[in-house]
Amino acid sequence: MTTKLWGGRFTENAAEWVDAFGASIHFDQQMAAEDIEGSIAHAKMLGKQGIITPAEADQIVTGLMALQAEAAEGTLVFDVQHEDIHMNIEAQLTAKIGPVAGKLHTARSRNDQVATDFHLWVKHRLPHVLAALTELQQTLLNLANSHADTIMSGYTHLQHAQPITYGHYLLAYFDMFQRDYERFEFNQKHTDILPLGAAALAGTTFPIDRAYVADELGFSAIYHNSLDAVSDRDFAVEFLANASLLMMHLSRMAEELILWSTYEFNYIELSDDFSTGSSIMPQKKNADFAELVRGKTGRTYGALMGLLTTMKALPLAYNKDMQEDKAQVFDVMDTVMASTKIFAGMLSGLTVHEERMVASTQDDFSNATELADYLATKGVPFRQAHAIVGQLVLQGIQTKTPLQAMPLSVLQAAAPQIEDDIYHVLQSETAVNRRTSLGGTAVANVKKEIARHQAMLEARI
Repeated sequence: MTTKLWGGRFTENAAEWVDAFGASIHFDQQMAAEDIEGSIAHAKMLGKQGIITPAEADQIVTGLMALQAEAAEGTLVFDVQHEDIHMNIEAQLTAKIGPVAGKLHTARSRNDQVATDFHLWVKHRLPHVLAALTELQQTLLNLANSHADTIMSGYTHLQHAQPITYGHYLLAYFDMFQRDYERFEFNQKHTDILPLGAAALAGTTFPIDRAYVADELGFSAIYHNSLDAVSDRDFAVEFLANASLLMMHLSRMAEELILWSTYEFNYIELSDDFSTGSSIMPQKKNADFAELVRGKTGRTYGALMGLLTTMKALPLAYNKDMQEDKAQVFDVMDTVMASTKIFAGMLSGLTVHEERMVASTQDDFSNATELADYLATKGVPFRQAHAIVGQLVLQGIQTKTPLQAMPLSVLQAAAPQIEDDIYHVLQSETAVNRRTSLGGTAVANVKKEIARHQAMLEARI
């Protein structure tokens, strides 16, 4: 006869390698604290409802609390023969308090138990993700405040486009991370739902009190459909999707940190703490940590696609395929937390070469749009103004003369509407500050946005 706790109808044990293939304890042991937490609440409820005696409930809770202390100390030992975290905890509880431990599983299934553990695990960690994002956003604001008026070239198609400020650039990422924050914040709503009480798939005949368990575990809602309760992994998919978007944003910025720290750009320099050297080339200073974040982004995407693919054809309710849901989420949680903290560290120690940034706008024709806009204010149709300035740019490229260095006579030969105030208009700092519309790059606008964002962060904290 099999020794499995579920093996009443089985006559033989599987081979060890088969057991190992079916086991999940090598990764779901990360949910030990959550499994014990859920079991304590369940045992209390069983006792309160008279499903087991109060004395039995107290004995079970005492045993679980002893295991809880061992889990916190890292001294629990898990056995692959017990397959998963649930059976391992029950086996250890049985060893501590005897056969009464078997009453703990009354009115529940591993299906609603694992769903509860998983909800709790994600629920406990989402606040840490939000805190890490807040730290990163604060770091961005501090840096943006220091460089609200540092002129640099903005890019489209990785070509010089129009002059902006470095502070304005940094606020773009602040807004991206704000959307990430809001997505993870909403993710909490779908995580904060209790599945326990659904049992295997159809509920239970025992007079359980799900509201009591929800209150004990800090859940704000319960699943109303038992099939959905045990088969829903939307909250995990949402987490992976949100993580993928966050990592995409980090990766985009990582690409620019890598590019801008090269000899050719030299806009920034990463601190030694977040750089590495070469084993053969003594002069090298590599942006390896930014590169690692960029690389881990693909790994995160893979986890999202993996879980979506796992779930895409599963009939209701629980299927063993769903055992594959947790390892990916565990890995991505570690990746997101580490990557976000690494970025906050990289940015806080960043050296900005302001002179190099400003110099990049001096002879790059990125002020061409300012000249076209200027002509439009003089009554020249914008399409005509665009063509005129395009010809002047071509002439400037051929003669290696930036627009602001061209004699007034040359400019007026192309467009007599140009007056002698144009040199002031074409200076990069003036070009930036002329753009004062909503979302523009004027220094005053940047400082106003920094103040608004800072107030938002302070209210959040």
